[in-house]
Amino acid sequence: MEIKDAQAEFTPESVYLNSSTCGLLPRRAVRAITTLAEEVAAGREAGAGDMAAVDAARGSFARLVGVPEDRVAVGGSVSVHVGLISAALPPGAEVLLPEGEYASVITPFTVRGDLELRYAPLDSLADAVRPGTRLVAFSAVQSADGRLADLPALRDAAAACGARTLVDASQAAGWLPLDAGAWDYTVTGGFKYLLCPRGASFLTLTEDAQRGLTPFHAGTYAAEDESGSLYGPVERLARSARRFDEPPTFLAYHGAQQSLALLEEVGVDAVYAHDTALAEQLRAGLRRLGHEPLDSGSGASAIVAVPGLGRRAAELARAGVIAADRSGSLRVSFHLHNTAADVDRLLDALSG
Repeated sequence: MEIKDAQAEFTPESVYLNSSTCGLLPRRAVRAITTLAEEVAAGREAGAGDMAAVDAARGSFARLVGVPEDRVAVGGSVSVHVGLISAALPPGAEVLLPEGEYASVITPFTVRGDLELRYAPLDSLADAVRPGTRLVAFSAVQSADGRLADLPALRDAAAACGARTLVDASQAAGWLPLDAGAWDYTVTGGFKYLLCPRGASFLTLTEDAQRGLTPFHAGTYAAEDESGSLYGPVERLARSARRFDEPPTFLAYHGAQQSLALLEEVGVDAVYAHDTALAEQLRAGLRRLGHEPLDSGSGASAIVAVPGLGRRAAELARAGVIAADRSGSLRVSFHLHNTAADVDRLLDALSG
């Protein structure tokens, strides 16, 4: 599917430049959610939701990030996935994190109270990995400003020191080509660039990493035989990563099935080219206006942060241009629905 054809799936009422906060739902996802909600309201047999939709979403996500489907667990939030990983660490284990990392990646480790947390600047995080580091946890793309981590350097540094890796792909999956299989764990909130409703999230694990986790929140949906595990303790958990599933929020996953299918039809490489081209157009326009955007780190980013302009987010919203204020910077995030005209509209608004 061409980008221009996919854009017909979206109906923003404004110039929406805020996918880093929440992605727009495509029409097909809205229809699927509405259909299920109406079935629930009517008391139809299918109203509880369909596990086939969950598994279809799981399969689409696996293909988008390049891992086998049996290495993907589904859930409702990144922090729950990270909490599962945190619970598996022994007391005193060292966890290395970037300074200013998103709270959902950090807090499940801090609340333990018995782990050694160490922080380093993102651009020197790989250099900070040392023998004895148990886990390196970081976002592939930073939420605050769109900077890309140096993924090859971090992978090599962790491997050299025998550290496991945890990558939050919430600000990356859907626009940035990723190889989730290169990391012990990845966690991804689906409601940003994957265009899913809130309540859909994904955890990937290598086979070796799976052996180190206990599925503390296992229930019926984590059983090898779901229909035969309704009462009493689950006797046989799923052999695949599905044993780490949280009970799915069916309304979210009925929508996620459709959103992820759309991304597959377009292709992440095409989305990457589209999103980063718009970001570069904006960067050039900002410089013409005398504003210098922050560096994007280790690659082209779909996210542009401009120091000092965050205070203008409310003014821009009144003009019909939606972006975000993050620590005083104006954060602009591009995705599938955006066009070059959106960039021009933002630049016109900023120039007064």
